[in-house]
Amino acid sequence: MQLTEVLKRRYATKAFDASKTLPEEVVEQLLALLRLSPSSTNIQPWHFIVASTAQGKARLAKGAAGSYSYNESKILNASHVVLFCARTQIDDAHLQKVLAAEEHDGRFATAPEIKAAAHKTRVMYLNEHQYDKKDVPHWLEKQIYLNIGSFLLGAGLLDIDAVPMEGLDLAILDAEFALNERDLTAVAAVALGYRAQTDFNAKLPKSRLAAEDLFTLI
Repeated sequence: MQLTEVLKRRYATKAFDASKTLPEEVVEQLLALLRLSPSSTNIQPWHFIVASTAQGKARLAKGAAGSYSYNESKILNASHVVLFCARTQIDDAHLQKVLAAEEHDGRFATAPEIKAAAHKTRVMYLNEHQYDKKDVPHWLEKQIYLNIGSFLLGAGLLDIDAVPMEGLDLAILDAEFALNERDLTAVAAVALGYRAQTDFNAKLPKSRLAAEDLFTLI
């Protein structure tokens, strides 16, 4: 399948067929996509809550209360829903865990001195955002959206329907999953599955700004 065809096919799914679930092999690929997504300096400031059971989706649907109730059916009828969570801070324990994983995976096998350089670079960028720009939470959330973007494209390549959702009461979800106690906070969710025949958005043409409005070729 050509990339352009996938990009034209995928859209923000508004209604899912609750009778259809994702095959396990597809779920495994989607989880790999979440884990292998790029992040600045490989800092990986995320955690993912993946709901596939009725009970799990009901817990996530608590965030679709009140003015966000339009998202409740998407969560309950989807096959799987992923809640993307960002770290609220990066402590030394997290830095050391990332460094240990890199060493275990062989990134420093041929040049051990690179380990210290990798750690130094990561700390340098963290300090810049902590002390100069003073925007660590915002910087970490940016990494979450990098992940969401690649996740949506990957779902499209797997012929899976999906919808990203910011319309959630994140404070409710933080409390529901005790995220703040773990230095985490909910950012957004993505529901996945197969579109329902009644989904009005599936029949609408895709619309984007013209190429001349978007590109400057130099």
